[in-house]
Amino acid sequence: MQLSRTPTCDDDDDLTPAQTEGPYFTPESPEKQDFASDAPGGEPMTLAGYVLTENCQPVAKALIELWHANEIGTYDNSGYKLRGHQFTDAEGKWWFETIVPGVYPGRTRHYHLKVQRPGGNVLTTQLYFPGEPDNERDRIFNAALLLDVRATSDGKFGRYDFIVA
Repeated sequence: MQLSRTPTCDDDDDLTPAQTEGPYFTPESPEKQDFASDAPGGEPMTLAGYVLTENCQPVAKALIELWHANEIGTYDNSGYKLRGHQFTDAEGKWWFETIVPGVYPGRTRHYHLKVQRPGGNVLTTQLYFPGEPDNERDRIFNAALLLDVRATSDGKFGRYDFIVA
């Protein structure tokens, strides 16, 4: 997958904001990139980006853990559907093949993530979709965590670059 470096990356970038883990985190998720097969009825979505330091250096072997609701807004709390982790490549790049999560009461559409560079602190955060009607009503929504989402011929593509200490 070709992914150009973020055009907004410059020296002394702000760290990615932390957010709540939420009630549905399950530890010890499997290492995987294909979440789409867990929810074949969902709208396909590729999530991708980089993990970078504050001075825009790529972070190789950073842990990226993802979990989210299925297409109707339900979490798998007994197994590992739509849950997993991976490690960034030598250029700090990460990606997951997944689905667009559904909305559940009280929240806007979102993904949960944990990001940790080797030997660093864990960043727990969430990523959001632009233009969602519930964004402004969601009490923890943060516009700094909006994905850059584009339509593709086979679903959607969402980009976000994490800046970690």
